[in-house]
Amino acid sequence: MPRARDEPVRLTRIYTRGGDAGETSLGDGSRVSKLDGRIEAFGTVDELNAAIGIVLAGAVPGELRPVLERVQNELFDVGADLSVPAHVEGRLRVEQSMVDRLEEDCDRFNAGLPELKSFVLPGGTTAAAGIHLARTICRRAERETLRAATVTELGPLVAVYLNRLSDLLFILARSANALAHHDEPLWKPGATRG
Repeated sequence: MPRARDEPVRLTRIYTRGGDAGETSLGDGSRVSKLDGRIEAFGTVDELNAAIGIVLAGAVPGELRPVLERVQNELFDVGADLSVPAHVEGRLRVEQSMVDRLEEDCDRFNAGLPELKSFVLPGGTTAAAGIHLARTICRRAERETLRAATVTELGPLVAVYLNRLSDLLFILARSANALAHHDEPLWKPGATRG
């Protein structure tokens, strides 16, 4: 019987030896190669979650912390959605309300930022640089999800969520610099010539 949506996972043993031959189990119990596109995609979602964890382990402006913590939890839903074939019902899926919250966060944090007049260089504060790194990992997760979707039917909102999340991470990186009163590093055309 499948676990209830809000029931936590209970792990009694971390190693199983089941993957020693290069295969792993999807959320429905089916076995696939560890090179399967879904495994690549949710592995990168896991990497993204770890990158956000590094940001949260450091000095991050208080206004950003609850949003990043919520996103970390949502990324488990994203990974669960990727790990269960789309035709299996009653499993964790990315929901439109999750995408809507990301859009609301984008609008809220972007409202206080100065208008962009140049490309932003990843950097500034440590928090901003870390969020920019998470943004680039998020873009890779989105690409891997889209690639996997050309072979296997995936939940329709996974790539949408990741696309919107990468937008939010860009805005949060800019916000981290602004809230710390740190100048935003901007691209200067021709700066390397001379």
